Amino acid sequence: MLEIKIREAKSQFELKMAISVKDNKKCFNKYINGKRKGKANLCSLLDEGGNIVTADEEKAEVLNAYFASVFNGKTTCLQDNCSLELVDGVREQNGPPIIQEVAVRELLRCLDVYKSMGPDGIHPRVMRELADELAEPLSIIYQQSWLTGEVPDDWKQANVTSVHKKGGKKDPSNYRPVSLTSVPAKIMEQFILSVITQNLQAGQGIRPSQHGFRRGRSCLTNLISFYDQVTRLVDAGKAVDVVYLDFSKAFDTVSHSTLLNKLSAGGLDKSTLHWVRNWLDGWARRVVVNGAASSWGQAPVVSLRGLCWGQFCSITLLMTWVRVLNL
Repeated sequence: MLEIKIREAKSQFELKMAISVKDNKKCFNKYINGKRKGKANLCSLLDEGGNIVTADEEKAEVLNAYFASVFNGKTTCLQDNCSLELVDGVREQNGPPIIQEVAVRELLRCLDVYKSMGPDGIHPRVMRELADELAEPLSIIYQQSWLTGEVPDDWKQANVTSVHKKGGKKDPSNYRPVSLTSVPAKIMEQFILSVITQNLQAGQGIRPSQHGFRRGRSCLTNLISFYDQVTRLVDAGKAVDVVYLDFSKAFDTVSHSTLLNKLSAGGLDKSTLHWVRNWLDGWARRVVVNGAASSWGQAPVVSLRGLCWGQFCSITLLMTWVRVLNL
């Protein structure tokens, strides 16, 4: 009798969890991972000297060192190639930015309470519950940050987790970093993103052929467009050659000077350009493995927001930079 009750309770729990999976993916994934036989913990890694490291603290340091070497070795430093005159020479357009308290409140109320918090320890559930109380002070902070072009240091910190891509799991180069950043910073990024997106669309900065990371576009729309063009040429009796290209560490190698030049040439207002320039510079990140964190690493590149995976501004900025390559 007891076993029957346990099975019924388990079935009810799983059914309820399945129904609410869209609103609580974290709980669903945690339950599934707990049922898996194999452990998903990070395996041992090889350091620069070829030695095997097994402790979580050591693995975090090894990954942190590798990610930093990618950022520092293959990217262009902002201070060396992007002078202040580039940004200061841009004329102000459409007046200073204005962030409405009601807009901040609405974004706070839309926060996903099941998302993780950033290094600042501010949980999205707390911000959502206190939306009415936080809307006014945050709107003032956001407004001042935008007007001055200064980004608080806490907004430029990231806890990085590593995700295996391919190849041997002991090789740090086969992992990509995914960052958790400040929740208040993400809200500010949405305001900046809105202005940048409007500017790009007005100036045709994003090609119609761009399907990735765009609202209403997907891999499916990309394939439909591709097959439509190919079949049209084949039906016309023409030969078709298709070349597939992929960027190696695309987010890691974005040139700040090239990016800012593109935004400036596109007519982005001075306040937003100042803010983006400051946001790109001076990021600090640490790798976290099973709760063990590495030391903080400093690197002045855009990819320090965990290769920008999931970050509002960075994906759009990457599309802007790719547009410069005329692909």
